[in-house]
Amino acid sequence: MGFKIESALLEACVLAVLSKGDTYGYVLTQSMKQVLDISESTLYPVLRRLQKGEYLQTYDQPWQGRNRRYYHVTDKGKEKCEQYRKEWGIYKQQIDSLLLGGETNE
Repeated sequence: MGFKIESALLEACVLAVLSKGDTYGYVLTQSMKQVLDISESTLYPVLRRLQKGEYLQTYDQPWQGRNRRYYHVTDKGKEKCEQYRKEWGIYKQQIDSLLLGGETNE
């Protein structure tokens, strides 16, 4: 897609993916790559911002002699995700009305 993805939309997408269940960075990146052209170097600063804002927590799990860092959405993160979903619905409706000439897919 030729549209630039802003940080708030990336945060919303990360929270939405992680709302389905805890996961580690590689799986999260692969899930995001199915929809967006995103690299790990773009994703990890988003994860750090979300942690700093207390929307995510991390914990480590041993796997084959190493630790994997898992990401978990906090209650505050779930609220933020819901807020992003509502805002996205309004934003999508407004953009659809411009791009589709008043027609929306509702």
